[in-house]
Amino acid sequence: MLDDDVIVAHSVLGKPLTREHGGPVRMVIPNRYAWKGAKWLKSIELHAEDRLGFWEVRGYHNYADPWLKQRFSDH
Repeated sequence: MLDDDVIVAHSVLGKPLTREHGGPVRMVIPNRYAWKGAKWLKSIELHAEDRLGFWEVRGYHNYADPWLKQRFSDH
């Protein structure tokens, strides 16, 4: 969430996002694998320290930089 290009989108081309496309809001994280951007947000939690999220506790990499091929966790 701290990268400059991360957005929480509520509309596209001036129209609200439909449920089919993640509405009412959807997270877009361009510099990560597509699965890092949640299609449907239930809540947003802010923490002082990094914690493993939904995908990370299931074996996926915490940073998921596609250029470094960081899809799965090393541990």
